[in-house]
Amino acid sequence: MVPQSTFMVCAEIIGDQVENLRQLLGGMNCEPGVVDPNNSLVPFAQFKGLHVARFAIIESQTNDDVEAYNISLKRWPPTLIFLGDCDGPYDLFLAEVAVRAGPGLRKIFSHCVNFNPESEILLEWMLENNKKPTANYINWIGRTVTQVHEEIQLHRLLNERVRQMQQENGVESALGLHQDLRQFVRSEIDSNNLELSKEPRTPVKWRVGNFFHKVTVPLALLLLTPLFLVLAPFYALKLRMLERSDLEITPRPDPDHISKLAAHEDRMVTNQFTAFGDVKPGLFRRYTIIFLLFMLNYAARHIYNRGFLTRVQTIHFARWVLLDDKTRVLFASNYDGDLESYMDDFINKVGWGLNLVFSNGIGWPRTRWLIKGGSLHEQKFKYYLRRHQHLSDVWYKAYPDATAVDIARNSEIRQGLEKQRFASEQDAQKWVQLI
Repeated sequence: MVPQSTFMVCAEIIGDQVENLRQLLGGMNCEPGVVDPNNSLVPFAQFKGLHVARFAIIESQTNDDVEAYNISLKRWPPTLIFLGDCDGPYDLFLAEVAVRAGPGLRKIFSHCVNFNPESEILLEWMLENNKKPTANYINWIGRTVTQVHEEIQLHRLLNERVRQMQQENGVESALGLHQDLRQFVRSEIDSNNLELSKEPRTPVKWRVGNFFHKVTVPLALLLLTPLFLVLAPFYALKLRMLERSDLEITPRPDPDHISKLAAHEDRMVTNQFTAFGDVKPGLFRRYTIIFLLFMLNYAARHIYNRGFLTRVQTIHFARWVLLDDKTRVLFASNYDGDLESYMDDFINKVGWGLNLVFSNGIGWPRTRWLIKGGSLHEQKFKYYLRRHQHLSDVWYKAYPDATAVDIARNSEIRQGLEKQRFASEQDAQKWVQLI
């Protein structure tokens, strides 16, 4: 398989260039929230290994919240992020982007303080300004853009074929239908109407590194268990002291802010979400979120890597990135459905998981023992997310009409098709129902 990787080029914007840059990025769209995949600056559709990408301007819209803790205000400068998820190593992808979209990227990055479009080596600059995620989630590790597109086409052809067969021949046994469809697919491949690529070999370096990571993290935690047991009472005491004094900052979001966000949402079956905020002051909270994101990354990499993030299956990709000496955190995700259902999904299915990470952010609804309360205060939680949400000026998805559930179903159809024969009529019927 070809494992995916992620990139996020992050650079401060020249003070008076924010609006000029926003207008330039807006020109990449057909309309608000709908990118032209073949736009002249970054023609996303040319990059066959790119799943999703976005450009967003991150500003300090909630930076004043830190003043509630009576500490000096550290202003966050307007910052451009160019992030995405791709098949294979991100550095090879960025090298391809630098070649194919070099002039457009230079025009975009010329609005950033440390980029000289005349002298900078574009690829080196992007790699230097790339920020690695502290935690990263991939819906299905190893499922490539090519595979997604091929299996979408496979489902479409099979669906049409089944309808045609039912009209011409009526209902036949599921086992017989399975054999007929296998023969039909072979003929479609022979006539070049369909391609089903073989799964490529997994890079040895990635396989070894992934296995090493899977084994060493639990081993290290096991060895540190005696230390954790000693520190646990002191940690718990400090945690509850801080939780009792935590400040909730969840006013109703500004209506103009909501309107701007809404204008870019619900343009396809999948939406994007970008949020940014400050970590609560003090080393205690900083090291807590570092450790929890480390564990979240482990779980996403080795446990929740086959279509589910705990019980949520609508997320394609997600990342948590600690910035500014780990005092701020950026969260970016791609999810199916509207934002309201997305937030409800988390509240109902994994609210405790939200609290573990986001309760370390300034203003989060008050929690108990890191997992209770917090996001379960529904209205406060939703106000908090909307206040911290940022507009994605440009948002691209390689398969805009396919949900995560659609993609998983298509892969299951292909797996069934590759079987010589199902064990029973009932098993075959379940497969046919997927079509």
